[in-house]
Amino acid sequence: MTDHATPADGVRRWQALAVCLVAAFMTLLDVSIVNVALPSIREGLHASEASLQWILSGYALTFGLVLVPAGRLGDARSRRAVFLAGLALFTLASAVAGVAPGIGWLIGARLVQGVAGGVLTPQVAGFIQQLFQGPDRGRAFGALGTVIGVATAAGPLTGGALIALAGPQEGWRWVFYVNVPVGLAALPIAHRLLPAPGRGERRGLDVPGVVLLGAAVLVLMLPFVQERQWHGALKWLLVPAALLLLAAFVRRERRAAAPMVDLALFRHRSYALGSAIALLYFAGFTGIFFIFTLYLQNGLGYSAFGAGLAITPFALGSGSGAAAGGRLVAHYGRPLVAGGLAMVAAGLVGAWIAVELHPGGGVAWLTAAPLLLAGVGSGFVISPNQTITLSEVPSAEGGSAAGVLQTGQRVGTAVGIAGVGAVFFAAVGGARPGAAEAWADGFRRGLVVILAFVVCALAAALADLALNRRGRLRDRVPPPTPARPAARR
Repeated sequence: MTDHATPADGVRRWQALAVCLVAAFMTLLDVSIVNVALPSIREGLHASEASLQWILSGYALTFGLVLVPAGRLGDARSRRAVFLAGLALFTLASAVAGVAPGIGWLIGARLVQGVAGGVLTPQVAGFIQQLFQGPDRGRAFGALGTVIGVATAAGPLTGGALIALAGPQEGWRWVFYVNVPVGLAALPIAHRLLPAPGRGERRGLDVPGVVLLGAAVLVLMLPFVQERQWHGALKWLLVPAALLLLAAFVRRERRAAAPMVDLALFRHRSYALGSAIALLYFAGFTGIFFIFTLYLQNGLGYSAFGAGLAITPFALGSGSGAAAGGRLVAHYGRPLVAGGLAMVAAGLVGAWIAVELHPGGGVAWLTAAPLLLAGVGSGFVISPNQTITLSEVPSAEGGSAAGVLQTGQRVGTAVGIAGVGAVFFAAVGGARPGAAEAWADGFRRGLVVILAFVVCALAAALADLALNRRGRLRDRVPPPTPARPAARR
């Protein structure tokens, strides 16, 4: 049973979307806002490096773990009920994180936050599929893309500002407190504006499928999110184990009466290639914020707020690009995504050149224009790609299809940060904070890895364009004229 879209006027639909986007912004902001709060948490709670890593990776793990089951639950029962439950849980977990008396409490709250964020996120895409059609759907996904880009890039700036205002000892608590009033205000509004569940058959959930996919995602992500904490090569044996679990999941879904994921979705090239583009792109672009803030803070002595401010050009570009991309995708389709990826690549090359020419304190000014270009390109990638990827997905499957897409994004993020981080820290070595050249070298090398992921995503987009062109040419070729029978003499 899914929620029915009431024949509400356009204003109500957009109001409902606004509530969804507020919740999405909170969950996405918490992916990046904590990065700049780690020194404050270390000082306030006397946390170890391993504990700090779990504050970051624990959220990502549980977030990715529940995306697909939560999407299916919303499709099968009630998107509104699942959304409200996720929002309430996220708000509660944020409050617990803020008052955490010790590091164990904080890690536990972050794990619950991740679950709540993973429950919320696929419902947003599901509601967009349900409430909007045609060009309006592209604009709605454009608004979501703006939120994704701005939340990801604005996290360090917001976190830095809160810590600067509240002080290094207790400032980290406000990184979590800030969610509480927003969540409390959004709950009654969401209950009023989001479409109520319609009457219909309640579809079952494939519990064995949930277990198999959850285990596969967990086992796959663990070695990447714990790459620096788990020494040695044995951890990488979890990757083939995850692939075996994934194969078992696919086998199960093909036989299940009510599969959690409709595998027929991957027969649509738009969905299959779009999911691949999302995975590869998120593996690249999320690493930018990770290594840039480390370079600025540890290598050049920037404050948390200053490092966040240096990311602002990307956030501004991403927000404006996503808004424009939502309007343009209906006219340009996949070429818009390919163009955006090319812009991101050009911006990354520009940032690399800027750091190569001037690795010192003024680098934030020199990288502003390249990051702005990359941000605009990112806006042309995220929301248009999501619109195209979900364009052939039935509304009833919107939540689970979005959950699969977003799980790929989370896996890509984990893989990308692990790969980029490994190259970055290998280049930095044992350099002390303030050794600008060593940290600049690490940043440049990390950018090369990020660029490689973006180029791979661009190759996937170009492959889609080539296949589309080949299909159009084949359709234009007239059928062969049947041979006339030879005349009898």
